[in-house]
Amino acid sequence: MAEAHQARVHAVVEDMVQSLERDHIRVMQGHMFRCSADCCDRSTDSMSVVHNCIERCHTPMAKAQAQVTSELEKFQDRLCVDDHVNLIPSMTRRIKDNLDSIE
Repeated sequence: MAEAHQARVHAVVEDMVQSLERDHIRVMQGHMFRCSADCCDRSTDSMSVVHNCIERCHTPMAKAQAQVTSELEKFQDRLCVDDHVNLIPSMTRRIKDNLDSIE
C-alpha cells in the first residue's frame, strides 16, 4: 500500500516537473542561451564585461532553479500522500507565477 502511494506521488510530481520544464524552464533556457550568445558577439567589449553580461543572462535561470528546488524540498519535508498530492496544483501555480515574474 505504501509503495502504491509513493508511486502515485512520484508520478504526479514527475508530471508537474515535466510540465514546468516544458512550459517555463525550457523557454527561460532559450532566453538565457540567446542572451549569452549576444554577449559573446560583442567583439569590442573586454573579457570582464562579456563575463558579467553572461552572468546577468544566467541569473533568471539560477533563480528559477532555486525556486523549483525550494518548493520541491518544502513539499518533500511535509509529505503525507493524500493531503499533499492535492497541494500540487497550487504549488504548480505558485512556481509558474514565480517563474513568470523572474526577469
